[in-house]
Amino acid sequence: MKHTEKEITKLSMIQRDISWLSFNARVLQEANDDNVPLHTRLKFLGIFSNNLDEFFRVRVATLNRMIEADKNTKMAFESNPLDILKQIQIKVLSQQKDFEVIYENVLKKLKEEKVSIVNESQLSSVQQKFVDNYFNDKVRTHISPLMIESIPELAPLNDKSIYLACVLANQDNSFMNSYALIEVPTKSLPRFIILPAQRGMNNIILLEDVIRYSLPKLFNQFGFDLFEGYIIKVTRDAELDIDNDVQTNIIQKLEKGLKNRKRGKAIRLVYDKAIQRNLLEYLIKLLGLGKRSHLVAGGRIHNFKDFMNFPTEIFEQKLKRGKPFVHPLLKQPIRILDVLQKQDVMLHFPYHSFDSIIDLLREAAIDPLVEVIKITCYRLAKDSKIANALINAVRNGKKVTVVIELRARFDEEANLYWKKLLEDEGAEVIVGSPHCKIHAKLCLITKRVNKLLVHYGFVSTGNLNEDTAKVYGDHCLLTADKRIVADIVKMFHFIKNQNNIAHLKACKFLISSPYDTRNFFISRIHHLTRNKKSIEQSSLIIKLNSLSDKQLIHEISLARRKGLDIQLIVRGICCLPTESAYWKSPITALSIVDEYLEHARVISFKYQDKHEMYISSADWMLRNLDYRIEASVPIFSKVIRKELDTILEIQLQENQKARILDNSQKNEYVKRKAKEKIVRSQIEIYNYLNAQKYNQSD
Repeated sequence: MKHTEKEITKLSMIQRDISWLSFNARVLQEANDDNVPLHTRLKFLGIFSNNLDEFFRVRVATLNRMIEADKNTKMAFESNPLDILKQIQIKVLSQQKDFEVIYENVLKKLKEEKVSIVNESQLSSVQQKFVDNYFNDKVRTHISPLMIESIPELAPLNDKSIYLACVLANQDNSFMNSYALIEVPTKSLPRFIILPAQRGMNNIILLEDVIRYSLPKLFNQFGFDLFEGYIIKVTRDAELDIDNDVQTNIIQKLEKGLKNRKRGKAIRLVYDKAIQRNLLEYLIKLLGLGKRSHLVAGGRIHNFKDFMNFPTEIFEQKLKRGKPFVHPLLKQPIRILDVLQKQDVMLHFPYHSFDSIIDLLREAAIDPLVEVIKITCYRLAKDSKIANALINAVRNGKKVTVVIELRARFDEEANLYWKKLLEDEGAEVIVGSPHCKIHAKLCLITKRVNKLLVHYGFVSTGNLNEDTAKVYGDHCLLTADKRIVADIVKMFHFIKNQNNIAHLKACKFLISSPYDTRNFFISRIHHLTRNKKSIEQSSLIIKLNSLSDKQLIHEISLARRKGLDIQLIVRGICCLPTESAYWKSPITALSIVDEYLEHARVISFKYQDKHEMYISSADWMLRNLDYRIEASVPIFSKVIRKELDTILEIQLQENQKARILDNSQKNEYVKRKAKEKIVRSQIEIYNYLNAQKYNQSD
């Protein structure tokens, strides 16, 4: 039976938020894997929790606001936000139950490793004395209890904090009872405190249990002698509602939005299921939670995101991963700009050391012939060596332009800090427009050689952040290729003057958003499917974080219908149905979740004897294609194309950490065939790159 293009357009897309929850379920699978080291399993529990918090702050909050604004509002692929919220609630509660079972299993495994998390009622006399001293010396001055029954209005609770909701009473006076809230000071103190060992066990107590144990010290003087404490956590709407008042400076808008975020509407309350019912009902009323609010009864512990920093020094078993190594062509001492004058270099993080990027900027900062450095910074590290190198460049007389995206979600305050610091040092800082986030990862270095200006630069898939570069899988192309650097120059012209789209239109090789990313890749897909012969000799590999753009999904579906061989590697959201009656066989689609976060975007087109490859900062999502400044770059070097192609092939052969993306969102692992080689792609890629040999001018 033949199907028209119109019929194929009606393919039922996988709902975006449900797909995202399926991704978080894959994270939970890692926490449940007995083959994963215990400290890494704890980290995955933390990642799951952190992901879910952000999901509620942003996605669930958005759905709530849509309902309030207009009951008929529609999102891409979605017609009923209320129905989606109901689906989310069912999935989240199911995952929460799985989470609790997994956590209990991890606790049992920890005990086998002679590690135990104890609470305030399980302390030995030696440990009690230790906790007493720790509370007096470290904790007491960080605590300011709120007697919530005696204040007219509760100030907004910090949605990144946990609170101890306390019931205070007197055993001889039933009328003497009160409620108090204590913010657990995890910003100032570690969440996990290692106690003196007991009977050969390494004991750890949580900060909130130190406070629980010490409640009498805080409230005895007020006549209370009965104390109960239950952890609660509030999640608030985190979207920055920055209006479009053209008279308001973007920084003022951002600062206003950050203040609004702190006052954002509470949308979820997670609480200890053992909490007193009267206290719970009082808190629900005090927080203004309504019928659509998500009330989640959990265990004793919340804010598991802190488990990403669980103390590893008590574990004997650690994952034996190889350390990042310097790319052979960039080993110091060497002048990196001289290397790039001869050939392109591709860095693959976290396998290659991020130090090479720092070395490049340091070199540019002190090279007397370098005149200009321009760079985009989306998320800088806390103690950024990138920023320090740029400040050093300014001090050495270079003209430095830094593009800082002030609306990098949850890093806005940090980026405001870097903006002020860089400006104080004399750098030009561009903050972009309120309508379009600057998400492209670009650098341009201009050097005067024999009175001529020579450009160098790089285009990356990931942030210029030495911390995340240790765990995010990304690619960064370092180049002096005139075709590419000329377009980087134009991109920076546009970033400075975003009203002039002509700069983007003038780019001949870089593909940019919001100008032409979608149309360009649609045209390349059309090129592969223009006739039957070309289809038979063509293939398409797409690696992304997320795939949700309706037009591109439609084009992929049509190309598969025509017989094009398509393989997908999508870590997170994938709204493309990979199985359809319109196709002879399903699209191969994998999601790899392992110790490193697969963050790179790579698109590979093969047809006949030709091969085109691109790396990109942009996912195939509406926001990245239409509402962000993004850059995709072609890979001209045959050596680098082969390298990237090998990496993709290794990932497509993954049979340890790859899940199949199907329409039912089952997250089934790829099954290894009998006698088939075990392929754990992140380890295989490390070994492959570590064995690579390079010749000058390859």
